[in-house]
Amino acid sequence: MQTMSKSVTIINADGLILGRMASVIAKRLLSDEEIIVVNAEKAVLSGKKKSKVIEAKRFLEVGHLETGPVHYRRPDRILRRTVRGMLPYKKAKGKKAYKRLKVFIGVPDKLKDQKMETLFGVQAKKLTCSYFTLGEFAKEIGWSSGE
Repeated sequence: MQTMSKSVTIINADGLILGRMASVIAKRLLSDEEIIVVNAEKAVLSGKKKSKVIEAKRFLEVGHLETGPVHYRRPDRILRRTVRGMLPYKKAKGKKAYKRLKVFIGVPDKLKDQKMETLFGVQAKKLTCSYFTLGEFAKEIGWSSGE
């Protein structure tokens, strides 16, 4: 018999720093919480965009389509993969935790009227260096948003 998750939390990623947000989400997933992240394309990466894009493009050259590793270009997939890197995903508890995470670009219609939470202490307003959004980064490495 499958156990039910304790609670469902909707997190608005708008203006939140990707790595810090991912570590908080990973910790909460491991404590048996179900998390839905909306506005994934508005999450923030710190640093200079040009150097991050060059680094990502070099990383995208590694591997093969059939044998891997898989490199995502969509903002929701990048965010999900970042959280996966902070989970023990090869163990049973990590796999279960990873399955409790859902990430969306924008806000789905069925979640528009729901109460959304923002994580304090991980906002980009506190950054003194340059930063850019995950959506901008994804477009630079080859994501076409379908606009």
